[in-house]
Amino acid sequence: MNKLKNNSKPLIWLMGLLLAGLVAGCGSGGDGGGGTAQPGTLGVSLTDNPACGFDEVNVTVSKVRVHQSSSADDNAAGWTDITLNPPRKINLLNLNDPTQPNFALDNLGETPLAAGHYTQLRLVLVDNNGSQPSANWIVLAGQDPINNKIPLETPSAIRSGIKLIHQFTVNSGQRVDLLLDFDACHSIVKTGNGKYILKPVIKVIPYVLNGIDGFVDKALLGNNVVVSAQVNGKIVRATVPNANPDPNPNRGKFFLSHLPAGADVKYDVVITAVDHATAVIAAVPVQTDTSITTISTDAVPFTLQTSTPQSISGTVTLDPADDGGTVVVAAKQSLSGGPTVTVKSAVGTVLDTAFPIGDYGYNLTLPIAAPWLGQYSTSLPIALSATVPDQSPVAKFYTIQGSAQVGTTVYATQVPPALAVDITTTPTQNFTLKSQ
Repeated sequence: MNKLKNNSKPLIWLMGLLLAGLVAGCGSGGDGGGGTAQPGTLGVSLTDNPACGFDEVNVTVSKVRVHQSSSADDNAAGWTDITLNPPRKINLLNLNDPTQPNFALDNLGETPLAAGHYTQLRLVLVDNNGSQPSANWIVLAGQDPINNKIPLETPSAIRSGIKLIHQFTVNSGQRVDLLLDFDACHSIVKTGNGKYILKPVIKVIPYVLNGIDGFVDKALLGNNVVVSAQVNGKIVRATVPNANPDPNPNRGKFFLSHLPAGADVKYDVVITAVDHATAVIAAVPVQTDTSITTISTDAVPFTLQTSTPQSISGTVTLDPADDGGTVVVAAKQSLSGGPTVTVKSAVGTVLDTAFPIGDYGYNLTLPIAAPWLGQYSTSLPIALSATVPDQSPVAKFYTIQGSAQVGTTVYATQVPPALAVDITTTPTQNFTLKSQ
């Protein structure tokens, strides 16, 4: 198999930008009672979930901008700005504990906002330049943070602000909360020459305090535990448990927040850890925008069984070839009598420039022990089992699926088609992704 210049590691974190108080202000839109619309407020905060493979992910924020036109450029009239003076350097990995009283939000400021219909948001970062040589940088896991800063390059297309298209209306007297879900797994790209480039992938979702919470055994906390909420094997939200040292009543607690809710909405909660079998709690409900579903307690936390690890690796080729894409490879497992879930995913690394354009490498380390499954119940504790139903037929079997995007081009057709394989006998899988 082709060799990578550097091995990539799975990256899972969430940066949230909270527009924490869009209330009607002077401008378009009535107040529903014939009176004059009152000045409103736009408040912005920042939060995130941690990143595997990094000790620091630093960005320097200079302002947040909002506009009613999705086509407005950065020099157009009509922008409403929150300006940070001086710009604020934020290590996103310090904002990784949603169990704290402020839910790990970093308040960026506030500004009046007129009532109306808004379609564009921008997060403006300070560029790495002569006056700010280290405005945005990362530190790899286990490295000295003083002497091993790696610049996080910001392409020219985002220096005027990370452009986000999302429509929302601020009526007189109304509060609208939005969360910008910054997916670093898809947003930080490592190139073949060792550079790290910021290519933001951000979703805008309504901000509400709801979700799924619980505890994992504190003994697992040194094993890179990741907890995710999934639907049909697609990760909707991911986090890690609170690892603050004792005494801490929330040590081991996780909170999967800001989940789309509904009477028929169900999530599969997947818990993974290095050298441990996967645990899945199926069909967990989140019924309303304000409900929090508890699936375990500090008294009886979830624990995981140990497992021998096995790596699977390979080359992903893009057709048409392009080295500027974001390639994501996921290992999925279909449980007996249960859902299909993503156990682990990783961003592909562009192969050495000596190899053909469009080749990316990946490496995933997965448990070969049978997964443990439990069905959600309001009666706690929820029992997990690898034998009822019997999960031994799916142990070691994973389906490796890839996806990629280059600009607006989506690569979604996998050749040969993804099939479940025993990774102990097939430790290498190469495939091609074709554009739609």
